[in-house]
Amino acid sequence: MAPFMDEAIEPTPNDNTSKPKATGIHVLIVGAGFAGLTAAIECVRHGHTAQILESYKNTNVQLGDIISFGSNSSRIFKRWPGVPEKLDPICHRSEKLEYRYWNGEHIYTQWWGTEEENFGKRYNGHRGEIHKIVFDHAVELGVDVKLGQNVTEYFETETEAGVISNGERITGDVVLGADGVRSKARTLVLGYNDAPKPSGYAVYRAWMDSAELAKNDLTKDLVCNGDSHTGWLGPDIHFLAASIKNGKEFSWVFTHKDERNVEEGWSEPGNHEDACKILEGWAPAVHAIVRMTPPDKLVDWKLVYRDPLPTWVSPKGRIALIGDAAHPFLPTSIQGASQAMEDGSCIAVCLELAGKDSVADALRGYEKIRYERVRLTQKTGETTRDAWHKADFTKLKENPEAIKLKREEWVLNHDAEAHAYKVFPEVLAELRR
Repeated sequence: MAPFMDEAIEPTPNDNTSKPKATGIHVLIVGAGFAGLTAAIECVRHGHTAQILESYKNTNVQLGDIISFGSNSSRIFKRWPGVPEKLDPICHRSEKLEYRYWNGEHIYTQWWGTEEENFGKRYNGHRGEIHKIVFDHAVELGVDVKLGQNVTEYFETETEAGVISNGERITGDVVLGADGVRSKARTLVLGYNDAPKPSGYAVYRAWMDSAELAKNDLTKDLVCNGDSHTGWLGPDIHFLAASIKNGKEFSWVFTHKDERNVEEGWSEPGNHEDACKILEGWAPAVHAIVRMTPPDKLVDWKLVYRDPLPTWVSPKGRIALIGDAAHPFLPTSIQGASQAMEDGSCIAVCLELAGKDSVADALRGYEKIRYERVRLTQKTGETTRDAWHKADFTKLKENPEAIKLKREEWVLNHDAEAHAYKVFPEVLAELRR
């Protein structure tokens, strides 16, 4: 049996029609990204109260470009009334991914077939638009979200955990550090500053309107027939492009070698000439896409990575890392956001089953349930990137399976909530031995 695949998933005790029994557990969450919001929503669903502290001062700015949620996270969305209906109209719809050589010649078309019927829906869309839907849902559920917060310190005792934010001491039964790749909570959990390592790669990326692309003979086929998904592959470079909202909007990203050393992953406005120089000799359509990108939409993003952390839980067991704070993913995994959501779903169940007097066991159980699955899923980002960047390009048409995007059942057909209900009692017993 594949790892983390259950022979039969029992229905979960919680559903969307009944009010959960109050547990008395108050969860303080630092960060209102997808990890933090999911944790808050799921905590409310499972009878806890949740408060989020977020550094952004308002939610009007929709940051980012494309983000992907696999079927393993879409089943979490499905439990949130009204959310799937809001996501559907704004997300990408296509039945295939077309692979081309860097010069534009067709290699292979990967059809998704019955994947949605087998595993469930997937949602690919604009990060900011999807985030607003999830944020609004959290607020509707009664999650207390405080914006403009500057968290400067984390602390814990045997009976509580908390932070200092804007000079104020704020406490809860547990604290979840969902504060991203530059997490301050990580230093408290580890007891030292965990420096990132250069990945050797960087990314140019953009999201833009498709109107100009539709007028250009080199690019109009990418946007004029509804949504499309195309990938150009070459030595140590891959370029992915997708049209969205029936071809009305367009997102592209290309990953390339970059040896510059940076202390953290960072982004800055991209330069069209620099991008095109890296793509020298590539298909005219690719150059047209880059050059038609409005200057204010082009982003140059350096990728760094961290070795797997030795632990996600603080010494006293009242602070836990979730999402990118615990386990940043390479974009080629296509699982970073989904795994962040799984964290939130799992931890809410663990807290419910452990109870208020045993929240430290809940957080340690969450880590034990999630750690190996996350580690294996992280590795898919490296294997996919290497399959595309280091392929034997002379033989790809003979062996297209070499570049086919893996759609692993153990990743996509996982139900984090049901799995936590099933395994936590055994995990808890093991922790208490």
